[in-house]
Amino acid sequence: MKRIFDFGMACMALTLFCIPMLVFVVLIRMTSPGPALYWSERVGQGNRMFRMPKFRSMRVDTPAVATHLLATPSAYLTPLGKFLRKTSLDELPQLWSILMGDMSVVGPRPALFNQDDLIALRTAHGVHVLVPGLTGWAQVNGRDELPVPEKVAFDVEYLNRRSFAFDLSIIWKTVMQVLSSRGVTH
Repeated sequence: MKRIFDFGMACMALTLFCIPMLVFVVLIRMTSPGPALYWSERVGQGNRMFRMPKFRSMRVDTPAVATHLLATPSAYLTPLGKFLRKTSLDELPQLWSILMGDMSVVGPRPALFNQDDLIALRTAHGVHVLVPGLTGWAQVNGRDELPVPEKVAFDVEYLNRRSFAFDLSIIWKTVMQVLSSRGVTH
């Protein structure tokens, strides 16, 4: 049932956002050199690697690390990058990953390939069995502001509480947070 819901939601969202997404592609290409999409290596279900797309909000010479590990993340933002991140619109291309089955609408956010501490803790607590999500319980409880152990604690809570109703609650909280831009630090 979850896969059917994910596929339906991704199709609806792509239909709704196809024109704005094309506009973002043009604007990104006009305002900074490089491709409009950034494909990052992410850790998926069962610790399997997959490539996840985002609208490129950082310069092409940005190191491939979590944004909070950069000394001055704002120095790497493209002219459109701050807006894309603040509104979470940089995440829209991940609808493709949902269609392909690499991601779900709700689940733990996929770790970067080099976030060894996060990957190890999730694996130790059994969270790695979940399909990663566009949004998740940790995201609506702190997003970029959470230290890794707290993030994993929320992921474990999601693992233990998952249900269709809980997913709907997380989606609603995500919409409210995106509209208010809470929890975005870069």
